[in-house]
Amino acid sequence: MGIRKPEQEEIIGNEIPNEGKEQNVDTEISLNKKMRPLIILSPAFLLTVGILIPFGMAIYFSFTNYSFKYPGFSFVGLENYIDMFQSKTFWHSVQVTLSYAGLSTIIETILGVAIALLLNRGNVLAKSLRTILIFPLVIAPVIATLIWQLMTNNSVGILSDWLRSIGIENFTWGADPSTALFTVIVIDAWVYTPFVTILVLAGLGSLPKAPFESAKIDGGSAWFTFKNLTLPMIMPMLLIAVLFRFMLSIQMFDIIFALTRGGPGDTLMTLPLTAYTEAFTYKDLGYSLPYMLILWVFVYIVSYFMVKYWSHTQKKASGR
Repeated sequence: MGIRKPEQEEIIGNEIPNEGKEQNVDTEISLNKKMRPLIILSPAFLLTVGILIPFGMAIYFSFTNYSFKYPGFSFVGLENYIDMFQSKTFWHSVQVTLSYAGLSTIIETILGVAIALLLNRGNVLAKSLRTILIFPLVIAPVIATLIWQLMTNNSVGILSDWLRSIGIENFTWGADPSTALFTVIVIDAWVYTPFVTILVLAGLGSLPKAPFESAKIDGGSAWFTFKNLTLPMIMPMLLIAVLFRFMLSIQMFDIIFALTRGGPGDTLMTLPLTAYTEAFTYKDLGYSLPYMLILWVFVYIVSYFMVKYWSHTQKKASGR
């Protein structure tokens, strides 16, 4: 039996604390791995809770006669919904909303694809125009509407002066029921067509070159190449643009409110503007909420079927 040297005792004495430190580190790593998913998902959870609480309150108050004019309220059941469906104002708002959303989405999709095809060329002009194209997107829609109000003013507007120079006198723009919808769609197209163009440009940039080179060698026309190659390949990206634009157009408030506040008369009273008027002009919050909830149901249904169609188109484009 030998005698331990002091150096050996010191080494042996230090082994146990080091092992304890390693165990603590392993425990911390294990806890970090377990907590990491919770930390990552916590913002999404808080956002979901922040959305669901007001949504649930909106559903509850839509079954009441809550009003800003009176201190109390009572439960009225489906009365608000029955009154809404029997109202001519509701059906007029549905018609205006669908007309606005449908026309603006179609026009912006056609313009966005056409501009994207022009800008997809590799010349210097196309590259510089890509930067200019983003300009409308960085302007708030309300500011863009105010700019267009000045440009369409019959006294000092540059667009009105240009129309007079080609023989069109006193074009009323947003001041007349016959041209109000046209005016807001023009503003909407100016603001949001670049959004469609950017998405389509991203899709065009990801396309393989071999099929187009083969079509060019075989003598395929530009229309044949676009219809049979380009359009089917960019369809998934195009559907995303259409889905986003339709969803935003059907909920459009700021452009119409800033330009005409739903007028002239009730010409541009969409569902969001009607809900706003009922809540903050007539002070009947309980009656205004069904307008927004019906709009949410409609957006949800349309989005569900469009996403399903997008998934089908994506599989078809990838050959699966």
